[in-house]
Amino acid sequence: MSNTHDSEPHGLVPHPERGAILGEIHARPFAPVETPRRLLHFAFLTDSTQAAADREALMRFCNERGAAPPLDGAKHHRVRLGEASLRWEQHSEFTTYSWELPASAAAPFQPATGVLAHGMAALPQPGPHLVSVDLHLLPDGDFSGLDAIFDAASLAACLVDNGGAIAATDFRAGADGFVRILLLDRALTPSRAGALTQRLLEIETYRTLALLGLPESWRIGPSVRRTEETLVRIVSTMTATNGLAADHALLDEMTALAARLESEAASSNYRFGASRAYDTIVQQRLLAIGEQPFAGWPTITAFLARRMAPAMRTCQMLQERQGDLATRLARAANLLRTRVDVALEQQNRDLLGAMNDRARMQLRLQQTVEGLSVAAIAYYVVSLFGYIAKGAKDSGWLRMEPGLATALFVPVALLGVWAAVRRIRRGNGGED
Repeated sequence: MSNTHDSEPHGLVPHPERGAILGEIHARPFAPVETPRRLLHFAFLTDSTQAAADREALMRFCNERGAAPPLDGAKHHRVRLGEASLRWEQHSEFTTYSWELPASAAAPFQPATGVLAHGMAALPQPGPHLVSVDLHLLPDGDFSGLDAIFDAASLAACLVDNGGAIAATDFRAGADGFVRILLLDRALTPSRAGALTQRLLEIETYRTLALLGLPESWRIGPSVRRTEETLVRIVSTMTATNGLAADHALLDEMTALAARLESEAASSNYRFGASRAYDTIVQQRLLAIGEQPFAGWPTITAFLARRMAPAMRTCQMLQERQGDLATRLARAANLLRTRVDVALEQQNRDLLGAMNDRARMQLRLQQTVEGLSVAAIAYYVVSLFGYIAKGAKDSGWLRMEPGLATALFVPVALLGVWAAVRRIRRGNGGED
């Protein structure tokens, strides 16, 4: 059979990501599991730096034992280590180790996890520990007393895989820190058993990851409530106060409130979004295992719906409150900003009116000063002309009396000074 990853039909040029896309549905295939078998599953939260260090640690672990190490950049790897096998997977924010160990069919969860030989102790912890699951796959026997193995108050048991097996768990961490899952094989093939065990481990892993949003909701819940109360107070104050200074103070307080809300939303939206996505995966896995009621016990779906669904609704409700609060805060800020703008426009209009009044007063004063200046300058000019007229009379150049000549010169002096002042004002950009 030809491989579509290695060849292209008719010599077509492939998209750079075509191979990765085609191979994605074949990634992380189910591995056959024989009955009886014991699976110890661990999940750790990891960031990019921790994930890279974990891959290097796993490569050293495999090389030291003569096993094939994961390839550079690989996100999943399965390796056989004697009678045991390891399934390693890296996801966006967590890493899982699943150890498949030989087991006896004598009794469920025997021997205790503390004496089971697995390689987890030889590997450094990748990041904060989140999930530990002890899944025991046994042939179906006389295990009707499930309440003697699990906590009856939290026990969920059901037929799965079209009645091919019985799954039971109480979702409680025991004294060893493991959540125990008992899977009783009625008519499972190794392939069906491998798919079923992996889905049950994923249900517990993604269930735990989904519930990480609940502590986040507890953390920011009081802050959201305080923000709501502060917003109500600010809006009430808006209707009771007046004045630009008071509005500016309220707007500053509202801006700080919006910044704090945005910061909290930015830090929590990822967690709430991830919880919603993990919850969706849990629901898909529950649908895939095909539950049927067994012996009157609640199914896993029914148990999680009663215990997990309220937590998811709490996260969803708090995220919706944040979004609604941001909308209300923006609307209130726009109203207050509009009121501030209107007040500023009124203030600017009053200021412009006062400036116009001052300009008119200044113009009148200037015109008065100019009139006085014309009169004063004309007076000095006429006085000078009087001296000239007297000198001219004494020297015989002027035949009329100096006083009469001076009186006749007064209109000429006024017109001349006025014309000079007008020309100077025009030259300085003044009005005509």
